[in-house]
Amino acid sequence: MSDANNNPTTFAPWRARLHEIIFEADDRKGRLFDTVLIVAILASVVVIILDSVQSIREGYHTLFIALEWFFTVLFTVEYVLRLVCVRKPLRYVFSFYGIVDLLSILPSYIGLFVPGAQNLMVIRMLRLLRIFRVFKLVRFLGEADALRRAFYASRHKIAVFLTTVLIIITIMAAAMHVIETRAGNDKFSSLPEAMYWAVVTMTTVGYGDITPITVMGKFLSATMMLIGYSMIIVPAGILSGEIAAESQRHARRSTTQHCTNCSRDGHEFDAIYCKFCGEHLNPQDTSDHHLDES
Repeated sequence: MSDANNNPTTFAPWRARLHEIIFEADDRKGRLFDTVLIVAILASVVVIILDSVQSIREGYHTLFIALEWFFTVLFTVEYVLRLVCVRKPLRYVFSFYGIVDLLSILPSYIGLFVPGAQNLMVIRMLRLLRIFRVFKLVRFLGEADALRRAFYASRHKIAVFLTTVLIIITIMAAAMHVIETRAGNDKFSSLPEAMYWAVVTMTTVGYGDITPITVMGKFLSATMMLIGYSMIIVPAGILSGEIAAESQRHARRSTTQHCTNCSRDGHEFDAIYCKFCGEHLNPQDTSDHHLDES
């Protein structure tokens, strides 16, 4: 019998167990690992925020530097362990969580050469998305996936909507530019300035730094506000329809089980094989292989 490490159909037991602890949260050790990780992430972000306050930094700057490097080394070790316990490290490196994990430690090392880059470490907050696994809120992972698919399914409708908005903004800005410049209003000195006014007015923000002085200009402003109010519901309606459709098409329960081969999750509770790549979800269980061989 060949060694498990050299057999492509099996996975070394220690790597499989490490993968289960780091990537999943279905047992006590996995939940403990993720809980400690989340506490460390929150603590590191708090340190970064406090270090940005001048009065606090003057008294505790040395301590903050030590803590920042402690968390950086901790997350670096964790990142290396994640690479070790997956079957195909490159897939994890270029996955969403892999990129976020890498970006959470790079600013510290870049900060050695580029002052201030370490402030970008607040990107570690994105890693808190794993909180859904820790507290067994896996159904929210399915809802998040449904939301992503709804965005993707409605991309053409949203593109048409944004194009329509851009056309309205351009036309109204050009009209306002002509009307106000003839009246001597230097606030609308160029078309980009007028387009800025159109965006601010359509979104009903109303900064007031650029305002019309003519009757026709004020009429166009009121028209833009009404158009803005009426168009707010359009993208909401598009997404609501797609989300409702996704909920009907995808009513299933998912687990935190993580594939060692393709580094993807979202599998059903009774899944034996990965629905994305076909890999066995429990590398330690070789019963299926024995059955095939017999």
